[in-house]
This record gives sequence, structure tokens and C-alpha cells, in this order.
Amino acid sequence: MKTLKLLSGFALIAILFTSCYTEVIIDDFDNAPSISLNQLLNSHELWYVDINQTSGFGETPFLQMAFTLSFKNGTLYANNNLVGFGSQGNGFGIPVGNYNTYDMILDVYHDIDGFETFDVYQLDDNTIELYNPNNDTSYFLHGYQRNNFDYDFIFFDNIHYFLQEYEAWEKTYTSEVGVINEFDNENYLQFLAGGNDSEFKSSQDENIGNVDNIYWDYTGIYGVQDVTNNMYLKTLTLDYDFFDNEYFELDVINDALIELYHPSSGTYYEFEGQGYIQFLKSADGKLDKSKTSGEKKRKQKSKKTDNPRENTRS
Repeated sequence: MKTLKLLSGFALIAILFTSCYTEVIIDDFDNAPSISLNQLLNSHELWYVDINQTSGFGETPFLQMAFTLSFKNGTLYANNNLVGFGSQGNGFGIPVGNYNTYDMILDVYHDIDGFETFDVYQLDDNTIELYNPNNDTSYFLHGYQRNNFDYDFIFFDNIHYFLQEYEAWEKTYTSEVGVINEFDNENYLQFLAGGNDSEFKSSQDENIGNVDNIYWDYTGIYGVQDVTNNMYLKTLTLDYDFFDNEYFELDVINDALIELYHPSSGTYYEFEGQGYIQFLKSADGKLDKSKTSGEKKRKQKSKKTDNPRENTRS
């Protein structure tokens, strides 16, 4: 699997048994790459990182984070975020480092993770394997052009991570239809990345200008599930630590606005993303969150005490 072998034996036999009226095309038996590695990497505009195919027990942080990679004139681009997916950088994402190629070796100088080297194997016309000898792990990339890549499918198939790309989601609309219920009092939601990757927080604070000043009243575990025969609609379950679950139908209106329909009450809510996070990873695999320009610098604040709403939802 790791080595493309020349079928020189078959070629030699073909030559020896060639008659005067038989044409032998030796190139048909030659599996050696006919183009350079740089040409191979540039043969597709996007390389989708199929994380489920990864083989080995190690991790290369920037590959774990990326949905797609692109190799353009020595600059490595990646789509690490689902916000802006398909439009950010004209579909290529953001520049995350530089690269060099020689023979079938790819050297990457990542802005956060530093230097990584890979042995590259072409498996078919649109699949390559990146083998990292330093951690004995292989990543498999599938090549596409931007005009035939299904950005929508990747976005909705990974909606779990989309929810994590804002510091908080602020309730901006509650429908007049629907019966009064406890969730009417919830005004902010937060979906946390890292750890168990499925923790959420909620708050009954109102009109908080800086998301760093939100007091999070409740915590729990959340889950996102598919809806049969509807790729664009999901379900969201908020499993509170001390209370019953809340169940919603989740619809994405745009990159910064979601709609939650609460079937048990018949109420529609809209939540707007506040504090967009640009995701990267550091060399030690820890999450690095870089806010967009114009966002206030994060301030450390003391934990509130004597909360009169603790362990109550009313």
C-alpha cells in the first residue's frame, strides 16, 4: 500500500514475446507517477480530509481541525470553520502556513503547529494518503474542484461544530404562537468545544453587551441528530444536569442565525451568534480560539456567588 512498484517484469515479458506485427506500449504497464507531487497537489482545488478514514493512533493537529486543504503556490489554505464555509477565501478558507515538495515528500510549515513532514501516496485519480512518519499515522484526502464540492453537505453533516463557533447564541426572537414554558426564560446558549465536546450552558441574563459578562445559570450535555429525508433540518436536545430535557427542531437561517422550534409548546425561537471564533489548534493539540477583528479582548472576571436562581428554572 505504501509503495508504487514498477511492473518492469511484465514489461520485459511483453517485449520478449512481441512479434513483428504486434505493437507494445510499455507506458501502459508503468505505474510510476507521471506528474510531480506539486502538480498532483494542484490537480484539485480542494482536498477533503476524511477524518473517519484516519489510520494510526497519533494526531497531526492541523489535519484534525481542517475540513479541507488547498495547496496554492507554496501557501497552504484550510477550511477550519463552518461559518463562512464555501465563501471564506473564495472557498479555499484561510492561509495557515507554507509547504514545499520534493520527490513524494511534503513538508508543511504550519503557522501554529510548526513543521510536519509527510510521505505522499497517490491511491487513485482523486485520493492521496499523507503518512506522518513521526507519529505513524495516515490521513486520507479526496480531491475536488470548487464547482463540484458539496459545501452544504459538509456544513450540515457537521452542524455540531458549527454551534461551537460563537462565544454565545443570543435569543433575538420568540414567536407569539406557542404556550408559555420554562425555556421562554432562557436568553443565551453556549456550546463548548473541547473536553467531551458536547457540553452546553444557558443563561437567563438579558441584554448583555459583552458575552464575557454573561452569567451561565445552567449546564448540561447537548446532542444534534439528523432528520430522515431532510438534510437541512436537525434536532437539538438540551439535557440539563438537574432538570428535564428540552427538545427542538434546529434550522439554520444563515451563518449567524438559527431557529429553534419547540414542539412541546409550539414556540419558535431565533438565536443570533455573538463573538465569532476562528478555530486553530496549537502544536500540543489544545484548542486555540482567535476572535475576529473588532472583538473586545477577553477579560478575566471573578465567579459570581450567591446566585438566587441556582438550581431553579423559572
